[in-house]
Amino acid sequence: MRLMISGGGTGGHVYPALAVVAYLVGPGERSTPSVAPSAICWVGSHNGMEKALVERNGIPFMGITASGLRGRGPFQATRGMIALARGFIQARRLVSTFRPDVLFATGGYVCAPVVLAAWLAHIPVLIYLPDVEPGLTIRFLARFARRVAVTTAASVRFFRPGQAVVTGYPVRQALWAHHDPISARKRLGLTSPTLGGEERVLLVMGGSQGARSINRAICDGVEELLAEAQIIHLTGRRDVEWVRERWAALPDALRARYHVHDYLEEEMADALLAADLVVARAGASTLGELPAAGVPSILVPYPYAGAHQWANANFLAGAGAAVIVPDHMVDSQLVATVISLLQDAPRRETMRRAMRGLAQPDAAERIARELKELAA
Repeated sequence: MRLMISGGGTGGHVYPALAVVAYLVGPGERSTPSVAPSAICWVGSHNGMEKALVERNGIPFMGITASGLRGRGPFQATRGMIALARGFIQARRLVSTFRPDVLFATGGYVCAPVVLAAWLAHIPVLIYLPDVEPGLTIRFLARFARRVAVTTAASVRFFRPGQAVVTGYPVRQALWAHHDPISARKRLGLTSPTLGGEERVLLVMGGSQGARSINRAICDGVEELLAEAQIIHLTGRRDVEWVRERWAALPDALRARYHVHDYLEEEMADALLAADLVVARAGASTLGELPAAGVPSILVPYPYAGAHQWANANFLAGAGAAVIVPDHMVDSQLVATVISLLQDAPRRETMRRAMRGLAQPDAAERIARELKELAA
């Protein structure tokens, strides 16, 4: 099987495809891999964040011109249309050269020209929807797809009858390997001779770019929070410098309990497994990684991402696995909500069980099976 992948813009569109590739390339219980790495090509934006992630995982990457259109003025929209037209020409050339058996598209505006090019070349297309509700791009492109894999059954209604298949959200294998928080904390350097691995751990994250409102609220209440738990704070690249200044101003004893990073990749699975509670946006990855780690969460949906983050947050909260703090209430409610949950072990345990009940460990296998059926 020759597999072309297209997706980018956010980690929620990239990491699921990487999990599927890991399943296809790794032999697992099979004697040989299903797909050779040389038979995979990833098409993404030439200046997108996905390029580094994809190449780091040993997958050939081809960049094309792409641009979003939503929320832009007439001039920017015109430039975006020109960029998409150029990307379509480039995508047609790549499809003709690589000659894939199937296209796996995971979202982001870069997918549009690639899906159209594959459809015109009669290449079967499988689209993966990581969020509960599809955005405008996925709604448009679904008409060119043979099949749409969705994370939850709540998404099936957005597609034509028989098109959608519920697979779950594929996550990195490290989250399924073990669920030993003590070992994860040791690997992250969170344990100490006096406390061992028993102290509570709060993980705060806002994606690769961070979340300014969350970062400010955590920093404003950091001394109160550090009295309750150690903190792993993933600030994003834009805010890391001023958050580190706040860290440097703390007393020595508190600085040792406050772990500031702009972003984690290889250590991300350990950070999730080590946490007693997570504060996060409600991007697509929360639907897969939080259930896999079984960690109760406080979700702050990004207010400018259409409705999809609210739909994701409502799905997890409706299952009893998370609570929601609206972005405009972060300053007044977030720290108090965190402290309340950190002090309420029985409630966290109930949320943990609910979160684990949403996990779908065979999601990568299910999507791989769909891809192989379409390719055949």
